Amino acid sequence: MRESAPATDNSAQPVTSLPGVGAALAKTLERLGLRTLQDLWFHLPLRYEDRTRLTPIRDLQPGAAAQVEGRVEAVERGFRYRPQLRVAIGDDSRATLLLRFFHFNAAQANQLIVGTRLRCYGDVRRGQHGLEMVHPQYRRVADSEAAVVEGSLTPVYPVTEGLSSPRLAGVIARALQRLPQDAELELLPAELRKVYKLTSLRAALLYAHRPPPDADLAQMALGAHPAQQRLAFEELLAQHLSLKRLRSRIREHAAPALRGDGDLRKRFLAGLPFAPTRAQQRVAAEVARDLARPAPMLRLVQGDVGSGKTVVAALAALAAVESGAQAALMAPTELLAEQHYRNFRRWMEPLGIEVVWLAGKLKGKARTAALAQIAGNDEARRAQIVIGTHALMQEGVAFRELALVIIDEQHRFGVHQRLALREKGRVADNVPHQLVLTATPIPRTLAMTAYADLDVSVIDELPPGRTPVNTVAIAKSRRADVIERIRAACAGGRQAYWVCTIIEESDLLQAQAAEAVHGELTAALPGLSIGLVHGRLKPAQKQAVMDAFAAGQIALLVATTVIEVGVDVPNASLMIVENAERLGLAQLHQLRGRVGRGSVESSCVLLYQSPLSAMARQRLDVLRETGDGFRIAEKDLELRGPGEVLGTRQTGQMILRIADLARDAHLLSAVQRAGAALLEKHPELADKLIGRWIGQAARYAGA
Repeated sequence: MRESAPATDNSAQPVTSLPGVGAALAKTLERLGLRTLQDLWFHLPLRYEDRTRLTPIRDLQPGAAAQVEGRVEAVERGFRYRPQLRVAIGDDSRATLLLRFFHFNAAQANQLIVGTRLRCYGDVRRGQHGLEMVHPQYRRVADSEAAVVEGSLTPVYPVTEGLSSPRLAGVIARALQRLPQDAELELLPAELRKVYKLTSLRAALLYAHRPPPDADLAQMALGAHPAQQRLAFEELLAQHLSLKRLRSRIREHAAPALRGDGDLRKRFLAGLPFAPTRAQQRVAAEVARDLARPAPMLRLVQGDVGSGKTVVAALAALAAVESGAQAALMAPTELLAEQHYRNFRRWMEPLGIEVVWLAGKLKGKARTAALAQIAGNDEARRAQIVIGTHALMQEGVAFRELALVIIDEQHRFGVHQRLALREKGRVADNVPHQLVLTATPIPRTLAMTAYADLDVSVIDELPPGRTPVNTVAIAKSRRADVIERIRAACAGGRQAYWVCTIIEESDLLQAQAAEAVHGELTAALPGLSIGLVHGRLKPAQKQAVMDAFAAGQIALLVATTVIEVGVDVPNASLMIVENAERLGLAQLHQLRGRVGRGSVESSCVLLYQSPLSAMARQRLDVLRETGDGFRIAEKDLELRGPGEVLGTRQTGQMILRIADLARDAHLLSAVQRAGAALLEKHPELADKLIGRWIGQAARYAGA
């Protein structure tokens, strides 16, 4: 690779500016998000192969990858169970290695004749007749060709259909020849690099793409080499700066100061059948302070299942109502939105407050009436609190005076949706306050990065009277025992859930699975009232079943994961989760939170299909060991990564190319300090960093 570089920054040049990259290859590269030279520079290898040395055949070790060179000594075609080509090669070490091919053609076989010199790379394993490689990479070597090896480790890149790693490596090598010198490429000031002991970006990129022969492969595999850490640091810094920029942009707007006289809030609290916990009181006070200021509140309230976030949300909504304005609460599913609507209506109607429901399935006159109330056209019944799904953001929905937006389970909404709801309340330079709720405890490391634009409040205390849930993992082979356990629990006056999960995220398939289990349990438990809830039922049907379950008329509820959040039945003391090995820790913890909501001892049975993978076993072990949502979230982050924990595979946020939040958590404190210094002393460099790593996605991140 040529290390000299042009004196100008050509990072934005298209990939077609490289020799050998035409329109067809450019289209293939675009599927990987590779459109410019800069994209290619930051497309790092997945792993590396050591082709910098030739290993004598006698020195090969099973279980290790190696490069060898030898001559073909024998060739044999066979057919035992399937076609097979076996090629024996030997070298000067007087040892023999067998190359085994199951997929080959006649032309390939005809090239591998006795006496041919071959260079091979592959994993060595112990076979029936000695050491062998199965489907090694190989090439024929001319007798006149010197035994020259690679000067650096060979990168293996993430690829897509129609593009091999060697071909992509060639394209990236040509792109790296145009890598600018440090003066044009570097965006981190020298003083920052010195403080945090960071190598130059150019040196880090060249090392990451072509490590020298003596590089520590184990360290590289962990992403722990200083070159990789330098790149991770800059990417995390760009993410952090993007959210900080967003926060400051939103803070530039004004917001209505929602002070109110506190009367409605006092009457609401007096009507509750319980006293809020100290944690609820603390968080409610933090929210009230934010709302009373003429600047937009940006606050995330997180708390474990059942910690009482909805009461905090209700107090915030009442502050808006006391000030003569509206509040809107948006939930990701109709079931959860309906639960919120019923709770709010029960709490607010005695206070004389009009709560309006809006969902996509609300049609005809009912929808027209709801829209009139929300817009304030219905003088007698103006909507003061509006609750619904993403339908709140649709065209035709106009708010009279939206001053507070409450978003439940924020990570389940796409960034465009969240922006749209905020815009519904914009009047000139005024924007609504934002309150975000999540029952998914977010590890501190993740919150520092993913929610750097929000103030974070944690409800870290459960209401008194909640009992710990006893969690057990049981193999499917003991299904009959589990059914007997349900019979005994229901005979004792308790209620139970049976949750069905399947791999495919399809309402139809989920419904079919639930219906099949419902039929099986109805046959196995005659005389027991068994209900069924899944995503394909009409809202009214779902609600009727849930009402019957809440009223104790149904003893056993068979459901899909639609009941993951928002369902509160204190008498339910047994939860069965089928195929528990297929769910993430956070989702399992959410489901488990549906029981143990009363004072009776409760259990969660994780029914799994043997054999368990190592990761699935770890997940189930963590759930059995702890009920601490934050500890579970940390483990979930470690096992599955931030994209899964936040649900951002769908929303397009937090797509990290190089950094890994679990692996690189130790960098985050330094990233925050570096970000503050950069914004204070070099704001123009902060903008360039955001552009390099995030580009257009940055403008959506603030929803």
